[in-house]
Amino acid sequence: MTDPTINTDQPHSTEQDTAAQPGPVLPPDIDALSYEEAREQLVAVVSKLEAGGTSLEDSLALWERGEALARRCEDWLEGARKRLAAARKDS
Repeated sequence: MTDPTINTDQPHSTEQDTAAQPGPVLPPDIDALSYEEAREQLVAVVSKLEAGGTSLEDSLALWERGEALARRCEDWLEGARKRLAAARKDS
């Protein structure tokens, strides 16, 4: 059975799609998340994957969503690092 919370309609990126960009574009629903929201959703994705029992298609969709959520968390953390570096430089 397919999990209705998993969106498998997302286009899959190719190397050609990402060659002109620094990284894959995040889906809008993930791009709008705060760090805490993205981390919470990532934990839920990991729990579902670890529990098993999902189809291969759903597992792949969960994996892809988890990768995007992890990138969102990294983006937030990198932004925080840059802000701290700028604050230290200015002081």
